[in-house]
Formats: sequence, structure tokens, C-alpha cells
Amino acid sequence: MEQRILRNMLDSASRLVNDIQWQADFRALQMSPADSLLAPPALKLLNVLYALQGKGIISGQHDYLESSDEFNNKLKNTSGQYAALHGYEMGAITNQTEQMIANQRQWGVDSAIRWHKNGGIVTMTYHAHLPGTAPLWSNVSMSLKEADFAKYVTPGTAQYNALIADLDKAAVYLKKLRDAGVPVLWRPYHEMNGGWFWWGRQSRFRDLWEIMFERYTNDHGLHNLLWVWSPNAKNEWCDEPAAYYPGAGRVDVLALDIYEGDFKNSHHDSLWDLGRGKLIAIGENGQLPSPALLSKSQTKWSYQMTWAKLLYEKNTEAVIKAFMADSFVLTREEYAAKAAAVPAPGTPVPPANGLRGEYYNNATLSGSPVLVRTDANINFVWRQAAPDPAVVPNLFSVRWRGRLGAAYSETYTIYSYSDDGIRIWIDGTLVIDSWMKQSGEERRGSVKLTAGRLHEFKVEYFENQGDARAVLMWESPSQAKSVIPAGAFYMP
Repeated sequence: MEQRILRNMLDSASRLVNDIQWQADFRALQMSPADSLLAPPALKLLNVLYALQGKGIISGQHDYLESSDEFNNKLKNTSGQYAALHGYEMGAITNQTEQMIANQRQWGVDSAIRWHKNGGIVTMTYHAHLPGTAPLWSNVSMSLKEADFAKYVTPGTAQYNALIADLDKAAVYLKKLRDAGVPVLWRPYHEMNGGWFWWGRQSRFRDLWEIMFERYTNDHGLHNLLWVWSPNAKNEWCDEPAAYYPGAGRVDVLALDIYEGDFKNSHHDSLWDLGRGKLIAIGENGQLPSPALLSKSQTKWSYQMTWAKLLYEKNTEAVIKAFMADSFVLTREEYAAKAAAVPAPGTPVPPANGLRGEYYNNATLSGSPVLVRTDANINFVWRQAAPDPAVVPNLFSVRWRGRLGAAYSETYTIYSYSDDGIRIWIDGTLVIDSWMKQSGEERRGSVKLTAGRLHEFKVEYFENQGDARAVLMWESPSQAKSVIPAGAFYMP
């Protein structure tokens, strides 16, 4: 029985090569920039963000148009460290004159160029006032009837012409950043799933996004922009973000605005599912997120950005210092050092293959692991030997974490062949639960997998005494039963 199972594993594994290659190609497509002509500095930034995904959260701080360095510098004075990402504003909201708006935008550009030269990341938010109106906050934070909004996204109308004129004015300063070699995480029309901005809760929001995208990439040649789509976290005051998503071909980063400390795992997970491999981030926050929470269950966030004065209104100095000093949080200096080690622009860096294995010298996964290593997959027949010299041969346990990719969107049967206990979770659902002493038992469970999506994956195993083995297999209508190959697993 055992020999037949193992022989079938080997015979079937070779048939998966083309499927796994297809999966890798799909992942590369999802990671492609929205702008196919993206300039090398922006492509380098995109590569860096993908390379650092899951390895920590990049710290960020926003500043207002009127004072482009105020809170960023205050953060440095409080914590001793600069945030890695500096948020700037392009929108004017205090009824400034045209000359003052030009001056303030130029100050922001000058600061952003300095920031980039010092190794930091530049992002810009655009609080656009309703085209054709005065630059007042009341002309930003207003609701608009669907019929009136339609006039702004319909070519040939006076409202559309006013929109284009305002876009062209802002483009002048984005071009200055382009010419200085500064990539920008461009974040316009945020929180569109709420009703507090004129572009919010509009059924034709995607048309507005498309107009700006085409105007800036095709007409203005702004190939230094990475496009950040930033809805509000779903709550009682706003809709589900997915209804307003422009699609993978028009977005580089999906960034969720999260306030009131509402850092739910479900916010993180649903945005990751929507992007299907795209970068995700916390576009705005007031209260700082807990690094312990992020490092445990929300590892996909690439960066966060604290909103200007809320840094001090929502956080104590002790919390700010602890956040910036945490090993999971990247400051500007730490980010710059890691970014320098990422390869030059080219195909975005895919996630590393393998599983994180934590080995314990007890059968209960207790205390600290005696060994942490990367395992290609779970296909172990240790018999009476130990997995490693650091691990005892009996009464040991292992926890593997990572992500699982499939070549087909269909229901898979997952098999475990273990001696002794094993349990398997996929996307948080317990698929196999066989946590008991047993000798070479095969168990099974079913789960629906989606091609191109990396599913969260966790396995726990314990060995009692005698023979030890842990082998995982899968099967689907389009795929023969076989060992889950190394190419299907990705590091957490």
C-alpha cells in the first residue's frame, strides 16, 4: 500500500510542470504595472514593494498642502526616525489664490525631490474640489447627484472641460517630479465608496478614474505614477469597495483607509482577495496599527500612512516611539537599505517558493521552536530518524505556514498521509483534522481553490513515537492525485 502510494506520487508529479508554469505566468501578469510604459524609477519602486511584501510594513506620514513637511518632521523629532513614506497633498481647499496654490504645490514638489534623494518613498493624495468651483473644502466634501456627476465624465460638456482643465493644472507638478526622476504613488479620488466627497458613491466612478488615467499616461506622459486606489474600510457609512474597483489593468496598489482602530483581519483579507496578488496597503490611518497584529495575521500590507495631525491626536508619544522602533516597521533608513538590495527594473520579483517550517522538541507546538527553516513542500518520510540534528526523533511537532497556488479554479481534494497527528487549514478553514496518534493513515478534505490566487495555508503535525511521516497530496477534476509540488507553495 505504502509503496503504491509513493510510486503514484512520483509518476503524477511530472504532469504538473506546465500547470505550475502557467500559475507563475499568471502571477507575473497580476504584478505587471497598470502603465505599460512605466519609467524605470517607478518600475524599480514597484519591484521593491513586491520584494518587501510580507517582510514588514513601511511606515508613512502625511502632510498638508500648506505645510508639506510639518508632521513628517515632528514624527522624526518624537521618535528619532523618519517614516519611509512621505505623503503630500495636491488638492487646494482653503480658497487660496491661483498663485498661492502654485507656490504651495511647488513647495511640495521641492520637498518630494529632496525626500526621494534621501531614500524615501513619495505618495500624493488629491483632494480635488468640484471642477469649475472655488478651491474650498465645502466644494470637496459634498455629495453630487448621479445625473450631475455624469456631466463631468461626458466629453463635450462644460463640466468635462472644467475637469480636464483642473487635471492639466495638477499635471504640471507631477511632470516636474517625473523630470526629476521621482516615482509617485498617485492616490486620487480616495474613499469613493463613501458619500462625503463629490466623486463618492457614483455608479460611473470608474469613468472618472479612466479619464484621469488616460489623460495622465497618454496625453501628459506621466509614466512616473503608480496608481493607488484607496477606498474606505467597509463600515456602516460606506459601501463594499469592490463595486468601485477600476480593475487590475488600472491599479498598482489597493490601499484601504482605516480609522477608529478598525484593523480587522477581514479588511486585510478581503482587499487581498480583490486584488488577487496586487499590492495592498493602509492608505490612511489615525490610530497607529499594532505591529504585533500586523506581523501575526496581516502581513500583506506594504505600507501605512498616518494622516497629518491625527498622528498626535490619536496616538501618545509612547505609542509613536514604540511603533517606529518595532522590528516589523520599516523606517526610511531601513527601507532605503533594503531597497538598495533589490534588482534593477525588470519583471517584478515574485514571492519566494516554499513553506516556513517551525520545529518544536515537544508534541504540542509549545514554547519557542528549536529550528526554523524553509521547506520546499510537505513530503517527508522520516521513519525513526529526526528531521534535523536539532530536533528529537520522537515527541516532536512542526507548524508550516505559507501560501498555496493552484492551476485550476475548481474543487480540490486534499489528502494527508501521516504518522502521527496532522491538521490542515486553507484560508482559515480547517480542511483536515486528524490530531491523534495513528500509523500511516490517509485523511481527506475538500476545498475550492482559485487559479492565480495564493491561498493562506497552515499545517500542524506531531510525532508520537516510532515511525514519522507527513505527506500532502491533492486531486481535482483536471489534475491527477499527486504530491503537492514545491512550485505550488509560497512563503508567507
